[in-house]
Amino acid sequence: MGIFSKSTIDYIVVGLGNPGAKYAETRHNAGFISIDYIINKTNEKEKIKHDSLCVQTRFDGKKILFMKPQTFMNDSGRAVYSAAKYYNVPAENIIVIFDDISLEPGQMRIRRSGSAGGHNGIKSIIEYLNSSDFPRIKVGVGAKPHADYDLADWVLSKFPASDRKKIDSLLPWVEDAVKLIVNDKINDAMNKYNSKTAGLSD
Repeated sequence: MGIFSKSTIDYIVVGLGNPGAKYAETRHNAGFISIDYIINKTNEKEKIKHDSLCVQTRFDGKKILFMKPQTFMNDSGRAVYSAAKYYNVPAENIIVIFDDISLEPGQMRIRRSGSAGGHNGIKSIIEYLNSSDFPRIKVGVGAKPHADYDLADWVLSKFPASDRKKIDSLLPWVEDAVKLIVNDKINDAMNKYNSKTAGLSD
């Protein structure tokens, strides 16, 4: 499939996380885990570009740049802005997948736009793009066990096996949601998945 020219990317799909083996299975890397699930089905190899690990491929009929910023979470916007500027992709065609502590593992929420909601990766993207009008897929990673638990320690901790199993059950839904969104069916995606929990009967 090869590398597309500057003007032929339809959508950018970004998974948020932190680079390096230290963070590989942590809650904050739910975005990376989601992207890996999707791109592992392609025959494309990741390349370093725009401070990210990137795969350019056709996905459900669209030309997509999948990217995992390697800038660390709090500076994710720098990588996203670099790719968006290079390919001239508008904010509304940038889908961001990231962890959400307000949702349980096995749950996800799809939104057309919105605030950062306290997530530093989303905050960085909003600042660099000067826009919050990009769709996002929130992957549930579970709330802190108690109010006094340090948030950074929680999101940088690794999933227990039971929670990771729920994340794995959710990944096909994440992939399907991306397909719906890139085909202008975000309302269908929200209606289909925003009130469901993976691993439970419908």
